[in-house]
Amino acid sequence: MLIVNLRHFIIISEGGHSIMSQLLNVLEPIQHAHGLPNACYINDDMYKSEQQQIFADGWAAIGFGIDVPDPGCVKPLEFLGIPLLLTRTRDNVVKVFENVCRHRGKILVEKAARLNGPITCPYHAWSYDLEGQLRSTPHVGGPDIHEHHDIVCGSLSLSEVSSVVWRDVIFINLSGTAPPFDIVAEDLQARWSEFDKPLHFSGDDSLFSLMLDCNWKLAVENYCEAYHLPFIHPGLNSYSRLEDHYNILSHDSFAGQGSYVYNPQISDDGRGFPSFEGLSEKWDTAAEYCAFFPNVLFGVHKDHAYAILLIPNAQNKTTEHVAIYYADEQACDDSYADMRAKNTAMWKDIFIEDIIVVEGMQKGRNAPSYDGGKFSPVMDCPTHHFHKWVASALLAKQNGPKTLGRD
Repeated sequence: MLIVNLRHFIIISEGGHSIMSQLLNVLEPIQHAHGLPNACYINDDMYKSEQQQIFADGWAAIGFGIDVPDPGCVKPLEFLGIPLLLTRTRDNVVKVFENVCRHRGKILVEKAARLNGPITCPYHAWSYDLEGQLRSTPHVGGPDIHEHHDIVCGSLSLSEVSSVVWRDVIFINLSGTAPPFDIVAEDLQARWSEFDKPLHFSGDDSLFSLMLDCNWKLAVENYCEAYHLPFIHPGLNSYSRLEDHYNILSHDSFAGQGSYVYNPQISDDGRGFPSFEGLSEKWDTAAEYCAFFPNVLFGVHKDHAYAILLIPNAQNKTTEHVAIYYADEQACDDSYADMRAKNTAMWKDIFIEDIIVVEGMQKGRNAPSYDGGKFSPVMDCPTHHFHKWVASALLAKQNGPKTLGRD
């Protein structure tokens, strides 16, 4: 039996231990810690609490810049049950708004489009520009009277959500209370400063989505570590072996792993994609893969990069949106089409190989006696680091901020 009282954060499990005590145990050094408790994966009340404390209060990813590729483009989406609207302004700036008219709350945009004019509500034709400003209120004062002294357009703009775009990923802070994004992302931005260059997207041949019957956290913790490579990804392990990998976990906001010998053969004739200019020698063969908390999985290589957005749809349902980008615009032309297709297929196959694992772990979380698991002090450090980040975020609302310890 599970007794839930989120107001005081007391959740009693079958064994009589509170979720509070189990989360505190996660913060212990890896040699003594267990993983996050089952409730964090299968309990609806915990999922709702997590939506606020992790996703709404922090910076979460909701889309890609390529979703609104040109000025005038708009795209509706839903995140945490909230209707949102992406726009790209005439000045080429991406903005995020609540996708509801300020008049009667009607959804403004039902499908992605490129607009030649304003965003117009289909109900009473109130219209807004791409910056969210209310511009027109037809017949608001009566037939053919389009103004009224009680309707002040300047005070009825669309509700904007704090947003920022980094590596073409659109991040939002729904609560408006998170630290500035550049502070949160500072360490990963510094680590990958050599990749602070334009990214080139070729189109639908470099974009796909996967549906997972699991909690979003399982996708993150699986991505963080290389321990499973020989058993789940034998093809990848053939040229990027387990022993060629290293852990990345020196900062609070991300964790992952890297490879010293990444060198897949994309083309049968030995061709490669053009590389990013100005990279140091390390990247001739190295690659890194980091989960940027909470819900983005990044990969960087000398010639291409990718981002995976994890969209939580329920406590046991997650969508992965994958976009692949190239270092040079030349890689997006027809002469590289066959190589791009092969590259996309390679990554898709690798990510599909993970599905049976994460879905199996989701099912395993229904075992009442499972205590969160025992970590390998050598191989599981990045996954434990992520568990600590989640536990700290959930505990912070009860006990004030906590700083992650180091293993």
